[in-house]
Amino acid sequence: MTIAEISKKFDLTQDTLRYYERIGLLPSVNRNKGGNRDYTEEDCKWIEFIKCMRSSGLPIEVLIEYVRLFQQGDETIEARKELLTEQRKQLIVKMEDMHKTLERLNYKIAVYEQSVVPKEKMLKKSED
Repeated sequence: MTIAEISKKFDLTQDTLRYYERIGLLPSVNRNKGGNRDYTEEDCKWIEFIKCMRSSGLPIEVLIEYVRLFQQGDETIEARKELLTEQRKQLIVKMEDMHKTLERLNYKIAVYEQSVVPKEKMLKKSED
């Protein structure tokens, strides 16, 4: 697949794809005879993984380290697992923080709905 096709498929800019390759997030992408990138299904799996991890907040540096370890082979399986386990712990903390924020927002919205909005309606009626 071409970079344009991959860009559209994963809703990433071509610049982002080139950047991911340049910094080592994507193992080297094959090139066709014309020198253009020719993405394989394996490349697509890496892009899906990267996109998923980035959307959950994993830092690029962690992903670069993961890819580096992956490329070293099976002797790094335990290190990769530890890296992912640590990131999961951090994600759980973030999710708990986000849940607290959501609860606070829900409370604030309820306060508006129960108190502020009715008062504003009453003020508008008295102005009319």
